[in-house]
Amino acid sequence: MSKQFWGVIIVIILIFVGVFALTGKKSTGGNSSGGSSTLTQHVEGQGKSGVTLVEYGDYECPYCGQYAPIVKQVQQEFNQQIYFQFRNFPLVSIHQNAFAGARAAEAAALQNKFWEMHDLLYANQDQWSQSNDPTTFFNQYAQQLGLNVTQFKQDYSSDKVNSLINADMGEGNKLGITGTPTFYLDGKQIQVRQSVQAFEQVINAEIAKKAPKASTNSTTTTTTPATSTGN
Repeated sequence: MSKQFWGVIIVIILIFVGVFALTGKKSTGGNSSGGSSTLTQHVEGQGKSGVTLVEYGDYECPYCGQYAPIVKQVQQEFNQQIYFQFRNFPLVSIHQNAFAGARAAEAAALQNKFWEMHDLLYANQDQWSQSNDPTTFFNQYAQQLGLNVTQFKQDYSSDKVNSLINADMGEGNKLGITGTPTFYLDGKQIQVRQSVQAFEQVINAEIAKKAPKASTNSTTTTTTPATSTGN
């Protein structure tokens, strides 16, 4: 009787040890893939001033669509001076095709056509955003951009693309983002009116802040930096 009792106890312990070991392997394997922690790196501009403007956007968001041509103009105007970066933040709870749009952009990025697809998605937002099957439009855009459409379709459905978008969303959630578009200028969230002039004002002010630092680093001996510059 006693031997049977201890035999049952040993079997139970072995079962628990096996379950623990199996669970540990699964959790370790999920973390080691690294896919979900890889943020996108879509950057335009030469950034000579050291200033970076980041947009967290949603391709289906009508406000993002309204800002898109303005942001594009700002990118072109400040191309030499700043870096402009886009990251995905599809508002999936209210925009049914937002995540799909992000997939299309990231799939195009794997063939070096991110910005081209990014621009097409915003330019044609009314066309695909309300569709029950937006992939039909995305495949047309891919063909229009000269992509390998077969490869585009595979990438569109891939875990890699899915993980990139989720990583951007995770970063946005950490920052406390709740709506789009959300802009960060050198790591600080900014509220910018929907005009090129509003962007010019905040960007030029940020560039001016950094300009005195650059000049004092390059100045040799006798120049005394003016304390009023850059305020």
